[in-house]
Amino acid sequence: MDWVERVLSVRRYSRNGERAPHKPLLLLYALGRFRSEGPRAIEFSAAENDLKELLREFGPPRETSAGYPFHHLTNDDLLWEVRTADGGGSPGPALGALRSHGAAGRLHPAFAAALDEDSALLPRLVRALLDADFAPSMHADICQMVGLDLEDAELPPGMRGSRDPAFRLEVLEAYEYCCAFCGYDGWLSGTAVGLDAAHVRWRTYGGPDRLGNGICLCALHHRLFDRGVVGLTDDRAITVSRKYIGRAATSRSLVLDLAGRPAREPQRGLEPVETEHIGWHSRQVFRGPARAA
Repeated sequence: MDWVERVLSVRRYSRNGERAPHKPLLLLYALGRFRSEGPRAIEFSAAENDLKELLREFGPPRETSAGYPFHHLTNDDLLWEVRTADGGGSPGPALGALRSHGAAGRLHPAFAAALDEDSALLPRLVRALLDADFAPSMHADICQMVGLDLEDAELPPGMRGSRDPAFRLEVLEAYEYCCAFCGYDGWLSGTAVGLDAAHVRWRTYGGPDRLGNGICLCALHHRLFDRGVVGLTDDRAITVSRKYIGRAATSRSLVLDLAGRPAREPQRGLEPVETEHIGWHSRQVFRGPARAA
């Protein structure tokens, strides 16, 4: 049985590129617990706050419930099972029902046995889930929150997802090796450092490796962009989430003061970020509403 294929084929809500990483986040959480505690059941009442935080930090910018993946993952064969305190099955996704019935979930025994038999399976699963559902800049933060080491999830080069190596060079050259948000342009021994070619619409949700879906950002603003702290309007002005709080002078100068500023454009004649991809980021990543400029 190919467990990686089974995990990646879990049924999830999908319409018009909407993000629904609820089940992958629960699986990563369960794998982290399995790594530290073995196949022990996870009581919903004890895991609810952890799952709520994971969904808030790495899920889509809309209201969601920890009960949704905890219950609905049971519909995917041989991955997850839920039992109540009296031995019954899952009472459904309602939070009150999961709490009052003492629901607890665990990896399916066949799945847990496969993880015990093959020590390389867990890191393969972690890497596959991260690559399939989340922007690369988020991987380390997710692993930290679920108790996994990102290094454990590294795959041999031949097993990594394909990326167009020309994309980074095309984007950095188009923006003249300068962050489109803050103007950072650091170099070390003739090599640009701390600059990334950021995908506006994530590759995992159909974002192409094309200049119209790329923007040059420094490492800080790339991370904040993927976490929904900063974003873009259709006319490529910078937005800052009203939910972001920063009290230090550096937080104001590097983030808060960006609100309303025009982002740097690529060289004349080259394709700017397409509004289609900006719209996806605004709906699926940016933590609106935006601060006033």
